[in-house]
Amino acid sequence: MSRLTIPVGASDHAQGRADAPVTLVEYGDYQCPYCGQAYPVIQAVQRAMGDDLRFVFRNFPITQSHPYALGAAQFAEAAAADGKFWEAHDLLYERQDALRPSDLMEYGDGLGLRAVDLREAFEGRFDGRIQADFMGGVRSGVNGTPTLFINGQRYDGSPDPEALVATMRRLVGGAGK
Repeated sequence: MSRLTIPVGASDHAQGRADAPVTLVEYGDYQCPYCGQAYPVIQAVQRAMGDDLRFVFRNFPITQSHPYALGAAQFAEAAAADGKFWEAHDLLYERQDALRPSDLMEYGDGLGLRAVDLREAFEGRFDGRIQADFMGGVRSGVNGTPTLFINGQRYDGSPDPEALVATMRRLVGGAGK
């Protein structure tokens, strides 16, 4: 079983308490159809686990298969710089079939992001951050998306909410009702 080599830190995109007993890390690609299927599963897990879960998202755009994945990650990072990462994250998965640059500019307008900030993002402003996430994933054994880690251990079980929640509840001794 693979382990997460880069510990979760303050610069990660995280939802939930930093001291939650369970941390779920996803290495994801906004254009990946399997990540799109995992998106509502993770939302269900978050609802079920409540305060016992911290969820962390890291970029892993597989550009060889998904030509719009990098642009989507750049968009999400531009939104993060404006304090709107999770709004962008959700929007990208909910509109996964429309991730062309013109779509992203329209989404940015809807989120109140400045066009100049988006252009800078698409010109590489956040590529170092995205590459660091990607390489951290590679070092952790990520070779496809989505890849999940629960408390630092790669999760290769069933991708349904019930199985994920059962695994997490075992870690907290039945808490997280």
